[in-house]
Amino acid sequence: MKITLTFDNGPDPEVTPEVLSVLKARGLLATFFVLGDKLRDPARRAACERAHGEGHWIGNHTFNHLVPLGLSSQPDISTREIARTEALIGDLAHPDKLFRPFGGGGNLGDSLLDGPAFEFLQRERYTLVLWNAVPGDWAYPDTWVDRALDACRENDWTALVLHDLPTGAMAHLDAFIARAADEGATFVQDLPPDVVPMRRGEIVGPVRQYVNAAA
Repeated sequence: MKITLTFDNGPDPEVTPEVLSVLKARGLLATFFVLGDKLRDPARRAACERAHGEGHWIGNHTFNHLVPLGLSSQPDISTREIARTEALIGDLAHPDKLFRPFGGGGNLGDSLLDGPAFEFLQRERYTLVLWNAVPGDWAYPDTWVDRALDACRENDWTALVLHDLPTGAMAHLDAFIARAADEGATFVQDLPPDVVPMRRGEIVGPVRQYVNAAA
C-alpha cells in the first residue's frame, strides 16, 4: 500500500503549520494545492512559503474554488482562475506547474474543466493532477481516518485528498499516518501515474472525460 498525501483548499495560518509540523516529525513530504485568493493574505502566504521551504510541492487549485470550472457560466473565468493563482504562487510553484481542478466534493467527471481551461493547461504546459481517494475529512472531521484507510486499502497507490482547513480534521492526521504505517503503508511524494492524465501539457492518459465540451 503506497500513499501520496495531498492537501487542498489552504493555506490556513493555523492549520497548515500544524500539518507541516506533523509531516516534519514523521519525515514525510506532501503536495499542497492552494487557492490563489488565500495567498493574498500575508499570514497564509507565509504558511505556503514554509511548506515550500520544507520540501513540499505547491500546486494550483484555482483562485476561489466556488464552481467547478466545467460548470462556470462566465466566459473565460476558468483561465483567469488558473492564471491568477499561478501568478500568486510565483516562485513557490513546482517546475511541472501542478494544477488540481475543483471537483465539488471529490467528483470526477466532465464538470472539472471547460474547453478553454483544457486548452490553457495544454498551451501553458501544466500538469493535471486528479485523485483516487477523497475521504471527506471536511464533512467527517472526527471519523475520516477510518474512511481514508478503507479507501487506501482499495488502491495499490493512493493519491489521498485531505484539507488543511479549520474543521478539526487535521488533529487526527498523525493518527492516520501511524495507523497506515502499522498496516505496512509507504508514504511517497511522487504522484500515481493514473491520476496524472496530462504532464507538462502533454496528454499521457485518459483526460477528455473530464472536459465539458459544451462549456
